[in-house]
Amino acid sequence: MMTRSDDRPSKVFKDPRELSLEIVYNVMEKGAYTNIELDQYLRKFPLLVDDRHLVTEIVNGTIRMLKHLDWVLNLFLQKPLEKQNPWLRNCLRISLYQVLFMDKIPDYAAVNSAVELSRKKAGSKLSGVVNGVLRNIIRGRDSIKYPDPVDSIEYLAVYYSQPEWLVQKCLEEYGIPATRDMLLYFNHRPVQILRNNELLGSRDELIDTLSKEGIHCQASNRTPWGMQVESMEKSLEEITAFQAGRFYVQNEASMLTVSILKPQEGENIIDLCCGVGGKTSFIAEQMNNMGTIDAYDIYDHKLVLLANNCTRLGIAIVKVHKQDILSISEGLKQGQGVLLDVPCSGLGVLNRRADSRWRKTPDIISELSSLQCSLLQKAASMVLPGGRLIYSTCTINREENDELVKKFISINPDFVLEGFAEDISFFPLDREDKEKAAGGMLTVLPGKYETDGMFYAKIRRKKSF
Repeated sequence: MMTRSDDRPSKVFKDPRELSLEIVYNVMEKGAYTNIELDQYLRKFPLLVDDRHLVTEIVNGTIRMLKHLDWVLNLFLQKPLEKQNPWLRNCLRISLYQVLFMDKIPDYAAVNSAVELSRKKAGSKLSGVVNGVLRNIIRGRDSIKYPDPVDSIEYLAVYYSQPEWLVQKCLEEYGIPATRDMLLYFNHRPVQILRNNELLGSRDELIDTLSKEGIHCQASNRTPWGMQVESMEKSLEEITAFQAGRFYVQNEASMLTVSILKPQEGENIIDLCCGVGGKTSFIAEQMNNMGTIDAYDIYDHKLVLLANNCTRLGIAIVKVHKQDILSISEGLKQGQGVLLDVPCSGLGVLNRRADSRWRKTPDIISELSSLQCSLLQKAASMVLPGGRLIYSTCTINREENDELVKKFISINPDFVLEGFAEDISFFPLDREDKEKAAGGMLTVLPGKYETDGMFYAKIRRKKSF
């Protein structure tokens, strides 16, 4: 593959805050995607590990907290933020994020950097505006007022920096306490979780190996495979343990999907909408690399990554298929277990992509639910009599989750919900969630168990009907 000239590593040193400003500018003014822009800049410009972390935090944090930052800035600006010079407003945004949300950065450092950056990008006259606005905010930060009352949609949307339609939806479906907890979690920096590859060794052995390579982890108390990264002296891709296939980066809520499927050695499992193979590879590990997994997706680049991941992890039982699953002929492929992790609104993982909350609309959900119904119906036809079907999403929206599954069950009498509380007995569910899992459907709310938000339904096809 040829490398674009503007992606080649540069020998030019750049200040981490200047890099941060340029990335945020490109996202906010040119429509760039945060994760892609961040990755390209970090590949192009050489930075120390701490500086890479600083850029990542400033960029992701600023984009996440955009609504909050803009509200505060407009309280202290004479002219609305949207009418300001584009470089000026984004310089104010990244600098205010450091002042309000990065306790380890002294106020004077954030202000001085902002003045220099604004002078360089917007001119010396506007740098005075930056200096004055930031210093006024610092002096008056304890008296900043947000919309009243504190349980209103407007307050929650501004304070936790979310679209109002999303806040309203969460309040309608889950109430104020749960909504506050979810909104808070969405603004936390994602915790990095590694999944031990049991085909190649134990979790304890891996933790020791990683420590020697500068990656310090703690065994999770939520799953038998998870390890939480506490600190890193280098990137994961650089270490020998990664190259040797000893682990895969995966949130524990995602791991639960495979535990609910409960794949067995020698089975034929079908993974629909498999993506880059996080769940596919875990299924293979749970099958002890014995049996067959047919993995389907429509995107070439995802299937290439899946194949590479399987090779790295030492997995040899996955057959890759590039095909729209709705076009699969009836009866062509069936398995004892089918996993359908459908495309969804992603409302359970809003902390993963900083700009995703600003790119979603209510219309997306109604469009998706129609597709999800069709995909579920097709997946059901691929389940052998007596086999099981796992329907999962990474959203908390009931229209895409339990409401959709109930509708499916009502028109397909040869399928029934099956409890799976015992399949994930290791996971610390509270009593209410255990009862839901025992009933065959469970929504794990974002942050409730320090994991992403996910929905699971376990559906059994009757042996005879």
